[in-house]
Amino acid sequence: MKAPRLTALALAAGLLLGIPTVASAQPVAPTDQVHRPVGTVESIDKIDDTRWDVFVRSPSMDTVVKIQVIRPSDTSVPRPTLYMLNGAGAGVDGANWLAKTDIVDFFADKNVNVAMPVGGYLSYYTDWERDDPKLGRNKWQTFLTHELPPALDEALGADGVNAIGGLSMSAGSVLDLAIQAPGLYRGVASYSGCAQTSDPVTRSFIRALVQLRGGGNTDNMWGPDGDPQWVEHDPLVNAEKLRGLELFVSNASGLPGQYEMPGNVRPAGSPPLVDQAVLGGLIEAGANVCAHNLVNRLGELGIPVTTNFPAAGTHSWQYWQDALRASWPTLDRALSQL
Repeated sequence: MKAPRLTALALAAGLLLGIPTVASAQPVAPTDQVHRPVGTVESIDKIDDTRWDVFVRSPSMDTVVKIQVIRPSDTSVPRPTLYMLNGAGAGVDGANWLAKTDIVDFFADKNVNVAMPVGGYLSYYTDWERDDPKLGRNKWQTFLTHELPPALDEALGADGVNAIGGLSMSAGSVLDLAIQAPGLYRGVASYSGCAQTSDPVTRSFIRALVQLRGGGNTDNMWGPDGDPQWVEHDPLVNAEKLRGLELFVSNASGLPGQYEMPGNVRPAGSPPLVDQAVLGGLIEAGANVCAHNLVNRLGELGIPVTTNFPAAGTHSWQYWQDALRASWPTLDRALSQL
């Protein structure tokens, strides 16, 4: 299947991932971290004992970010934190873990904080080199890896042990964040995304989607073609730097499954069933090859990874809900390490 066709389908579906291909560039060492101010908690809305909204100011972006939080079942001692990132819409469009899944019920009996940032539309959750006229200032790597953790740990009484998961756009971002901030996370779960950014096809896809869907210019993100940041932020190229983490990679085949069957009750705001089955199926099939590229590379490097490749399933929330459940033993191991 030609890349332009898959790109058009992805844009039509309003979902984000990369077109699969094998990266061949050599790894580039991440940029040295610089000292920056940390974030500050401006307010906390304690909705109930289970759900808080924590509002954290980001100095690098000069804005306040809402963090949707699920509290542990037992808060008598400090608990670890699982960060869960959303897709291209970044949760601001209502397509987020809290609204589209039963994540609150799933974590009701688990002793972990779950933190779900709202924001970062089409940002790839990375630090952009320059402000963008349409998408504004994006310093999400700085916020997520430097500014947010100490502020949130203090607000939640957390123990400083972290893991991270993400879907679609953020399925590659969470791997990149773990590479860029070694030691911050002990586990990473990637659901239905593409951990490739630097080869010509995936780079062109990222550029097209950010521009056509959001009006942004990725020259402001990682620079023009040839800028080393495209390689620096490629988890496939830099897979060696994932060694030592608990890793989980999930991707369905793209074939219609149980959640495309007539009579299935889908989350409110879901796309028309034909779009979910056809467009979502094609997107998931493309991401499936990407996911296998990553898993194969990890295997070549001798890096353990837990995989979940269902025989059926599309690029949609009910499958990501299932993937979260499948990933929990891996994430639990990461968060339970002493």
